[in-house]
Amino acid sequence: MTATIGIPPLASDLEFLSIVSQWDLEAPYHQWSATTLVPPTFRPAQTPRVFVVTNNKGGVGKTTTAVELAAAWAAMGLRVRLIDADPQNAAITYWLGVEYPAGLGVEERFNLRHVFLGAPVDPLRPNGPTREVSLDEATYPTRFKNLSVVPCESDLTRVEYERTGGTDNALKFALAEAREPFDVTVIDASRTMSLVTLSCLIASDEAIIPVKPGALDAQGVLSINSTIEAIQRRENPKLRVAAILTTMWEKSDLAREVEEQAAEDYPNAIVSPIRKTTKVGEAPATGQPTRLHAPRATAVADYGQVARLLLDPVRTS
Repeated sequence: MTATIGIPPLASDLEFLSIVSQWDLEAPYHQWSATTLVPPTFRPAQTPRVFVVTNNKGGVGKTTTAVELAAAWAAMGLRVRLIDADPQNAAITYWLGVEYPAGLGVEERFNLRHVFLGAPVDPLRPNGPTREVSLDEATYPTRFKNLSVVPCESDLTRVEYERTGGTDNALKFALAEAREPFDVTVIDASRTMSLVTLSCLIASDEAIIPVKPGALDAQGVLSINSTIEAIQRRENPKLRVAAILTTMWEKSDLAREVEEQAAEDYPNAIVSPIRKTTKVGEAPATGQPTRLHAPRATAVADYGQVARLLLDPVRTS
């Protein structure tokens, strides 16, 4: 097995965003700059906690957000389980890699589909009797200290047409029955509102919504808003929208409008820019989080600051 790579803390001299409890909505454009809004009513979460990164719109930095927040929490010394629940790209699985036990055959390697549908009792008889697979059995270490992954393959879509009763609550029960002591679980949900995505929302404590400041992207936020409200009413009343992150942020009137609308829609949530940098796009090709690839990038500082705001380090120590 490859030696474990530690994820270091952020340098103290990085350019972090100012934190405010409210915005001056009357400030002229030339006086307006990127700041993180933390409303007075916001309370940091305590561990163990399950976060879902979700948006019905693609291309908003959803997977990057999941990986960078997970890396930030791992750097804080927390044990993090990262669940790849997006079968379209399985991006996390291929970005960070999976360290399977030596000698474990391909047919014996579990992923998120097995948690939902089970696995053959005899790996050599794929159409034979099946058994349940726990979330712990489908969780594997990565090369990075404190960071484990539940991998995903394109066959996760089979859950849609091979589902059995209780699929909506399957991940919730799998997390409740897990015995491995993870402090934080981060779920990268698909933008498709599938049974698996619904199960992710039902299983989570906190939702993080990344949005790119664009007119069409703002429509995606409206769509996920209605979905979350329905989940809160019917399935998971404790689900809280903890943060809206404007990814690939550059100063513009549209970015300001999107952030102000997010603050209005979720008055108890953090609203924070993630400043645009090309380093984020380079990181997956390096097989490591941006935090390791480019530790001084502005987006790394922004994700690190949001991670500490979401989880109080005093409470988690």
